[in-house]
Parts: sequence; structure tokens; C-alpha cells
Amino acid sequence: MQLAEQSMSTPKRLVQFDVDSTFIQQEAIELLAAKAGVFDQVSKVTESAMRGELDFAQSLIARVALLKDLPESVIAEVQQEIVLTDGAAELVEQLHAKGHFVSLVSGGFINIIKPLIDQLKIDFYKANTLEIVDGRLTGRVTGVIIDRAAKADALHEFAEKCEVKIEDTVAIGDGANDLDMMAAAGISIAFNAKPIVAEQAQFVINEPSLHGVARLINL
Repeated sequence: MQLAEQSMSTPKRLVQFDVDSTFIQQEAIELLAAKAGVFDQVSKVTESAMRGELDFAQSLIARVALLKDLPESVIAEVQQEIVLTDGAAELVEQLHAKGHFVSLVSGGFINIIKPLIDQLKIDFYKANTLEIVDGRLTGRVTGVIIDRAAKADALHEFAEKCEVKIEDTVAIGDGANDLDMMAAAGISIAFNAKPIVAEQAQFVINEPSLHGVARLINL
């Protein structure tokens, strides 16, 4: 699929990515769950939430509770296990080189993804924060939960900050909690997405690489 040709040049864009299973190959909470010996329990809830069968915030609270008492050191271990999706770093570099902006919004955890945010010079970001007390995870998150509505709010907030029209934004995601931001964006791209997401997106990528995004948005 191709976008309609633009009369002059591509407008200044804000491209917003979901993180887990979109910008990175894994689900960070499942990597943490493996450390806690509760991978199967957490994975089943994650899958159900991404299909839109469970309220995301409630599912997150339930999953994080299973991580209680994990040592803080597991965060550094999981950071080392994170693998960027093929083409992610190159796409960010390409967007920045052409004067566009990049944001990451995650139902996962800032504790995990902050190093890659810094490394790639991501312009804007929001994610949940794991609460840590006395060197151990408490099984809770602090602050406002980044759920479906919060991701859409972030798109509007970030677009205003970088003076990009909402119709010139792009949202890329794979799960039900990405639907609101994808509906708000000028261009929505489902990336190896759950059926409920693929059905509602303007474009669908069904390959393990983000290289095709540049063509879809006339980059």
C-alpha cells in the first residue's frame, strides 16, 4: 500500500512507537517474569490483554504483583537481554536526519528502556515505573499507569510540544492498548499485530522488520 502523493514535500512528522513487541522484540515484563519463575502466568495475562480481552491497567497491576521481591539487579540483567526490532535504530536515525521527531510510549517500564531511549536520543517518551524499596521490587508501579488512553494523550501532548499537526503524526503498535493512539494519529500502522489492531489500522506490516515504515510514510 502507498500513501497518496504529497504535493511538495513530506511534512514534519512525529512518529510514535509502542515498545514491547514493536520497537523491541520482547515483552519486558515477561523477561522479568522469567526471573521470578512466573513466566507462564504473566505471559497468559499479557496475551489476553493485548487481544483486548482484559482491562490493561488491571492486568498490569496483577502481573507486576507477581514480581514482588525480585532484586533490583534483575533490571540491569533484563536491559542486557533487550533486542531492538530489526530496522528500529536505522528508522530513528533516518527520521532525525530529516528533521522529524520520535516518541516511545510503553505499557512496560521506564526502568528497563531508559538506556535505549538515551542511546537513540528519543525525543519524547512515557512508560510505567516499577516501585523499588530497599533494593527489591515491591510488586507495584508508581504514578499514572500508561494504558490505552494515556498513549493517545501522549501523542497529542508530544505533537503539541514539537509543533507537529496531529494529522501529520504516525502511530505504530501491535496490541489493543495501542488502538486509541492509532485512531488519533494521521497514519496508523499495525506491526505484527493482534487481529483487533490489524483490522483497524490503515497499514499492516506482517514481517519482523520496521524497514517498511519509511516507504509507507514517504520518508
